[in-house]
Amino acid sequence: MPYMALYRKWRPTTFDDVKGQDHIVQTLKNQILSQRIGHAYLFCGTRGTGKTTIAKIYAKAVNCESPVDGSPCGQCPTCRSIAAGASLNVMEIDAASNNGVENIRDIREQVQYPPTEGRYRVYIIDEVHMLSAAAFNALLKTLEEPPSYVIFILATTEVQAIPVTVLSRCQRYDFKRIPIPVVTGRLKELSLAEKIDVEDKALTYIAKAADGSMRDALSLLDQCVAFHFGQRLSYEQVLDVLGAVDTSVFGRMFRAVTENRTADCIRQLEEMVMQGRELTQFVTDFIWYMRNLLLVQTTEDAEGIVDMSYDNLQLLREDAKRTDAETLMRYIRIFSELSNQIRYAAQKRVLVELALIRLTRPQMEQDYDSLLERIKQIEDVLQEGVPVNPGAVSGGVGSVPGYGGPASGMGTVSSDSIHAAAGAQESSGAGGAARQETVPPREVQLPKAQLEDLMLIRNDWAKIVRALGGTIRASFRDTFVEPGGENCLCVVFSSVNSFEIGRRPTVLGALEEYVRTTYGKDIYFKARLLGNGERTDTVYVSAEELKAHIHMDITEEDDE
Repeated sequence: MPYMALYRKWRPTTFDDVKGQDHIVQTLKNQILSQRIGHAYLFCGTRGTGKTTIAKIYAKAVNCESPVDGSPCGQCPTCRSIAAGASLNVMEIDAASNNGVENIRDIREQVQYPPTEGRYRVYIIDEVHMLSAAAFNALLKTLEEPPSYVIFILATTEVQAIPVTVLSRCQRYDFKRIPIPVVTGRLKELSLAEKIDVEDKALTYIAKAADGSMRDALSLLDQCVAFHFGQRLSYEQVLDVLGAVDTSVFGRMFRAVTENRTADCIRQLEEMVMQGRELTQFVTDFIWYMRNLLLVQTTEDAEGIVDMSYDNLQLLREDAKRTDAETLMRYIRIFSELSNQIRYAAQKRVLVELALIRLTRPQMEQDYDSLLERIKQIEDVLQEGVPVNPGAVSGGVGSVPGYGGPASGMGTVSSDSIHAAAGAQESSGAGGAARQETVPPREVQLPKAQLEDLMLIRNDWAKIVRALGGTIRASFRDTFVEPGGENCLCVVFSSVNSFEIGRRPTVLGALEEYVRTTYGKDIYFKARLLGNGERTDTVYVSAEELKAHIHMDITEEDDE
């Protein structure tokens, strides 16, 4: 007897055998038990999730002479005839190769004749999105008002390509990707039945590689068993057959990326290529690895989401501490773009190398994500202390790595000293000469409550920005706070790009929430851009302070 592939040999024959689509199976069984059978169904979902299989089971169930709890018995002549593909009442049509209007006209002629056996004639049209526009138009009338003994089941992987006029005439069922534990459990059952000696870890990886498709999982298991026939199928052997990479490689690669070791990233990629690993699979798995890192960072109960052992989860937590969520999302976006490009690329290795260089060298790019990471790197350097030229103390600003020119000397400079020095330079005249005359700062009187709120936030402004971190920390550099009215403060930006980011309602909302939680103050924040030549040395005082400062009584006159 010729060998039959596992996915064909173990294709479900009853509703109870179907895995991972309980919501659809139960609905269809209820329709059969209550005799509320529709005339047109649309099964949509990704490949290998059971669309055609359930369509065939449903075709048998509606014609079965003695159904059991809504499922076909599999023993009556009608069930055996449909299972053998010999029944004239069940027609399976591949729309990919029969997509013309003449094929649909043939169906319209056939539906005029009642079934020779059983109660229904069932037409299963697979990949229905491949039908031409004329074919869809020819199908509409029959699909809307077919004879009482005709059922149409349309299956597709691209539901967005189906005309709305067809969608409105069908009961739509969306097939979900089958969860990894469900696929793994099914693989274990079949391995025992087929007497395949295989590690549980290997089956779990096969299930993960199948990406929610039971058919793909069975095909991959078939491929691995054939390659290592007569041996115990191990996790390492599965990796070899599928051209995949062990998870420890991802950890080493990620650490090299976060430390900006470009050469080490390229060397590790070279090792994978020499071992015959599939680069497309590596890109997919590395995205999954970084996704797990992001979940560990942003969720409290990562154990319930990330499917891995306790030891591997601890290693994942250590790697997650190496960077922040914004940087991780940048990494994932770059590799997601790579995943779309690499499928049809002739030079896959070059594309992967370019992506790794983009990860480790954000200064080579000009997009928003790269700019944030570059600012973060500079902030980290500033927090550790940046060497500056001793002359910077008396005159200029010390050079910061990444902002132009080398730095030397024994002193250190903080971000506050940079701001102070920058303010000193702004107050200098042309050619760097100091002004001979200094204009005293303008004093503005504020109500006592507004002044207290202003001074509270001003005194802790640097602390607040650091605590919020992420986008706010990057874009709120070189900002200050001024009064904005009753219970309102205004954040003043000196950079247009930072202003465009900081003015967003989500950013200001996060600032308001932090102030409310930390200080118990309901303060509304708004933003504005600093004008050219606008002075920033305004002094805000209360009425008492203003009186003491000018040494004279202030008489408030009533308007008449």
